[in-house]
Amino acid sequence: MGLFKKKIMKKTYDREHMKPVIRASICTGEEVAGFKDIRTGKIEEIMLIRSPEDLEKFKEIYEITEKIAKEY
Repeated sequence: MGLFKKKIMKKTYDREHMKPVIRASICTGEEVAGFKDIRTGKIEEIMLIRSPEDLEKFKEIYEITEKIAKEY
């Protein structure tokens, strides 16, 4: 238990051409958060999601307030 909480560095992404998504494996259930390019459909993987806390951290880092879609 620490006295100080680690400060989270805010990052940005191209909101005009990218949308946040969670890519989930059908077989293993592994989830990866990232951004999908709306024009090409290509996904840039950013962070492995192991728990709901990881997802909240991802949303906080990139200042995402909307619900994130899952893709299989």
